[in-house]
Amino acid sequence: MATEPTVHDLTALLETHMPVWPTAPLPVFEPVAILARDGLAAERVSCLTHTGTHLDAPFHLLEGGRTVDEIPAGRLLGTAALLDVRHDLDGNLIRTAVVEKHWPRRFEPEVVLLETGWSRLRAPTRQYLYEFPGLEPAAAEWLARKPLKGVGIDSLGIDPFSNAQFEAHKALLGKDLWVVEALDHLDGLREETPYRLVVAPLKIAGASGAMARVFATEA
Repeated sequence: MATEPTVHDLTALLETHMPVWPTAPLPVFEPVAILARDGLAAERVSCLTHTGTHLDAPFHLLEGGRTVDEIPAGRLLGTAALLDVRHDLDGNLIRTAVVEKHWPRRFEPEVVLLETGWSRLRAPTRQYLYEFPGLEPAAAEWLARKPLKGVGIDSLGIDPFSNAQFEAHKALLGKDLWVVEALDHLDGLREETPYRLVVAPLKIAGASGAMARVFATEA
């Protein structure tokens, strides 16, 4: 019997009052039907599409960019590499030299996943919400020149909160890459190991992004 591959669920749990982008409204996940009373269970969701683990489509910051429903399904699958940058952060920045240092030597990835360790701090604290790390603009531009489909990170944003110009976002989205933010459980992956990644955002018409379930298996 064939051994089932290990599936890594890289998705953060969605729950009411979870930590989200500092200027975003708190999400609410509310039961509206109860099994014992109504014979079925159902919930109502109220939140931004950029809540929890989510995909940013190019339209998020670029007029005329693809919306989430316009991204071909084939671009949401790919060979991914983990870049464990936890011990090489420069304050809240991931520098170009660090990305180069951790770039895989044995294969060319279609997606890179940046492990900063920030998901372990997930809580409504000033540190988690405002001090999270992201790419310096030059590092994002370096990645944008690679033949990638997308870039993921386990912090709240691919730009640090202090970069109000969203330069890393614009560098990546401007090359028709997608960005996945607020990933979880990247500590279960290893560097120099190719993973088959599946990113499954909600297919919302005309949306700038969507909450996503993200899985990885060893390729």
